[in-house]
Amino acid sequence: MRTLSKSFFVVAGLLAQAPAVDTAVLRPLHYDEDPRLVRLREFFLKYDSPVHYLAADFLEAADENGLDWRLLPTIAMVESGGGRNHTKNNVFGWDSCRRGFPSVREGIHTVASRLANSKLYKDKDLEGVLRTYNRRKAYGRTVLALMKTLGPVETPTGDSVN
Repeated sequence: MRTLSKSFFVVAGLLAQAPAVDTAVLRPLHYDEDPRLVRLREFFLKYDSPVHYLAADFLEAADENGLDWRLLPTIAMVESGGGRNHTKNNVFGWDSCRRGFPSVREGIHTVASRLANSKLYKDKDLEGVLRTYNRRKAYGRTVLALMKTLGPVETPTGDSVN
């Protein structure tokens, strides 16, 4: 009985000292039935993008931040060939590639949050966001044209908005 008590306290002590777990990593993604996921994976694979396995993360980051689901993937495609040519896990060219992220996944969620919440981007329409992101007129046109290849704006439930 005494050994059992010691074991219990040892395990309890180890658990108390365990580092906090990032719940975003453990949270299941509910995009298996989402028609956008199939289109996004096909889009990435069509362009031989190494981030195709993160398609659900792109959707989740967009949905959590109220962004058009096509925006982040197309910026990543224009900036880094969808992750083929990036540095510091920064597939978006964020901060002129000076900024790095611990992982590509964290970069997706960080950039989505900044585009939705930063004073620079908040409350701007899509064209305003793109103009702020990169002032070259051709940049915005390129991103918008590529967004259209993914299809219409859709909600997470698959309803088309436009």
